[in-house]
Amino acid sequence: MPGKRNHRTSFGTRGMRALHHASALHRPGCPDPCPGRGHRSLRANREPGMSPAVAHEGGNRQSLDRAVLGWMGESDWHEDEERFDALAQGLFAHQFRHCPPYARFARARGITPENIASWRDIPAVPAGAFKEIALRGFPSARIVKTFRTSGTSGQKRGELHLDTLALYEASLLASLEKLLLPDRVDPGGEGPRPGRTHIRVLAPSASEAPDSSLSHMFQILIETLGSEASGFDVVDGHLRVESLIHQLRDAQDREEPVVLCGTAFSFVHLIENLEAQGLGFRCPPGSRIMETGGFKGRSREMSREGLYAALEHRLGIPPAHILNQYGMTELGSQFYDSIRVDPNGPRRKLGPPWARIRLLDPETGQAAAPGEAGIVVVHDLANTGSVAAIQTADLGCWVAGPDGEPEGFEILGRRAGAEARGCSIAADEMLGSVA
Repeated sequence: MPGKRNHRTSFGTRGMRALHHASALHRPGCPDPCPGRGHRSLRANREPGMSPAVAHEGGNRQSLDRAVLGWMGESDWHEDEERFDALAQGLFAHQFRHCPPYARFARARGITPENIASWRDIPAVPAGAFKEIALRGFPSARIVKTFRTSGTSGQKRGELHLDTLALYEASLLASLEKLLLPDRVDPGGEGPRPGRTHIRVLAPSASEAPDSSLSHMFQILIETLGSEASGFDVVDGHLRVESLIHQLRDAQDREEPVVLCGTAFSFVHLIENLEAQGLGFRCPPGSRIMETGGFKGRSREMSREGLYAALEHRLGIPPAHILNQYGMTELGSQFYDSIRVDPNGPRRKLGPPWARIRLLDPETGQAAAPGEAGIVVVHDLANTGSVAAIQTADLGCWVAGPDGEPEGFEILGRRAGAEARGCSIAADEMLGSVA
């Protein structure tokens, strides 16, 4: 059926290590449990899942966080419809009670926690609404981190407010380890730095871009899994090409695999510089690239296929080792190309089992048929402190897995004008009086 995502074929028995979080979950009135960080370890005993009964009754925030974090700590990814549905409905009940703008939005559609039958009935807020209204279920005094969408000076920027980073970081690390680095993480290494990987990031560091969720993700990736040679290659808004060339040459000489991460734009910029200098590298086997975003460079525009071909030519990393990430500032979970975990299947986006995708027909709002374009709606249990159901401005379609069933999705592009229209209507409903 459309919407089904079966990870059994994609992952088989290749479970990653249980991902654990060393810090305790937040307690009401307490600051983030890990505001200061050295070189971290995110491994501890996982919490048990929440029972359907407790979740459906709208368990308190701490119980919901613990249940979701426990799921993130499990090594075997598989669909659990009952578990997801119970947690999603419990989270909706909590957010309905504690986020008044969201409650107004839901009531305007005649939806309350008492009259929904499943998680698919939970109303999704347009992502653009995060530019207009503070969508959070806790007092502003408890904000420990705010991520903002990109934008130029004077533009409204969407904001995701967090009162804990525990779920956010556990979710991003679980997906990175499972989908980007399934063969690079040492499951039983000894010593303080097991399984470390040489990671170069073509983006600014979190200290230089403190409100960038992408920079924060890369910072956590390096701190948790990166070797001493890892680092950031965008400083003061400029790609340090010569420094990166030195790192690539050193990795090539030492036959050390390197993981390159960044925006597609930054890779276009790198290719332009390598072409201008007539340079090329043969990155060692096991190297890979993770890119995200659009494909426009300063002097030209590339297709994804063109960029991947250029990266293979200049860096020696084949398309089978190049992944695109789909994520948003407003989300706590991300989706990645399936190529590293299912190299023989069709390239498609896969995500963690605590995040689900719906594709809605742009005209009817009903589930899009297989093969048809639909508006991408994400239900993300990592978003416990804000709103878990978000309607994007992107169009996507289902991709069948090896068994012929819809198992992942691909992004087709943006729906023209969708964000502006949806945001305007949603903001009006959220700011209006409660009926």
